[in-house]
Amino acid sequence: MTKKIINYGNHEIDYQDIKSVVNTLKSNKITQGSKIKEFEKNLSSYFGSKYCCVVNSGTSALHIALKCIDIKENDIILTTPNTFLATSNSILYNSGIPDFVDINKYDYNLDLNYLESKIKDIKRKRKKLKAVIGVDFAGQPCDWKGLRYLANKYNFYLINDNCHALGADINKNKKYAIKYADIVTQSYHAVKHITTGEGGSILSKSKKFNSIAQSMRSHGVEKGKNLINKKEGIWYYEMQNLGYNYRITDIQCALGISQLKKLDRFVSLRRKVAKLYDKKINLIDNINIPVLKKNYGHSYHLYVCLFDFKKVKISKKMFFSKMKKVGINMQVHYIPIFNQPYYKNKFNFNVKNFPNTNDYYEKCISLPIYPSLKNNDVNYIYEKIKKYFK
Repeated sequence: MTKKIINYGNHEIDYQDIKSVVNTLKSNKITQGSKIKEFEKNLSSYFGSKYCCVVNSGTSALHIALKCIDIKENDIILTTPNTFLATSNSILYNSGIPDFVDINKYDYNLDLNYLESKIKDIKRKRKKLKAVIGVDFAGQPCDWKGLRYLANKYNFYLINDNCHALGADINKNKKYAIKYADIVTQSYHAVKHITTGEGGSILSKSKKFNSIAQSMRSHGVEKGKNLINKKEGIWYYEMQNLGYNYRITDIQCALGISQLKKLDRFVSLRRKVAKLYDKKINLIDNINIPVLKKNYGHSYHLYVCLFDFKKVKISKKMFFSKMKKVGINMQVHYIPIFNQPYYKNKFNFNVKNFPNTNDYYEKCISLPIYPSLKNNDVNYIYEKIKKYFK
């Protein structure tokens, strides 16, 4: 008998998704065609942005987003250490200096008190703070009203790494991200709320930012009637800046268009799974479940619990191994970036400056969550956890 495997995340593809992709495969344009603009238009409508530029990954989106704000060498960009490497790597791609701010103990997002203290220290040293990247960790929005206040007060760009929080809301507003941030980046990786396989986007209210993004995703090449002169024909194009091949295909966008129609349902199903977890896991001692902030709608890309391993007779490593043996593939989000060898060697961050992040990492485990996860799967996971956390 085959052992049942429950992964921490899973994509959801149905007949309509497949049909949409097949129709595009049968068309005369499978890349650089009309599906790209259609997907961009639909994303702008759902998330409330004036402009949208879709690209081949969330990492590409972050890279280009920072290109838009023209980072100079030695400009500082602050972000959270509790995120995937792409967030801070994108700063290095742009010759900026990444620095980290500790998370809060409540929702594991940026702590605004620590942030303002860090900003004041940067200003005191007469260094240049260019931007802050807020990450809506696990699907829980940051305190964006507070972040916007600080951005206005200290004059820096505000970027929302929104990859975890598609369909989340503040005060029932799913368009909160673009309301507060100058630029919003998203990812449509296979385990995200909607997927294009790999893919991402840059959302903004700025025509200038969008023009830069559209050019950067395709080698820095620009075309159009305004470039054609008397000596040249309609074939003419110009490369004004060094860009990249970050283009996404019409095949992927066809899938994205179909998936976006189901985003609200996907988030609703994730919330149902989370609610059942809340009810079950709350019965077990020495485990803290995710918080629900008042007037905030969590979209549950991840369901992260904090396990107090010091109070039980099992280590995090051993617990992980035991769960895997019974078919439960959990995950850890994330190893603090300041602990990564590259960052340690290059920047030598003082880990004592991040007590909350360190404590979080010792305890955090992401339980499986995705729309098709069944109630009996959640019950099975609960029973196996309970065996070690009585």
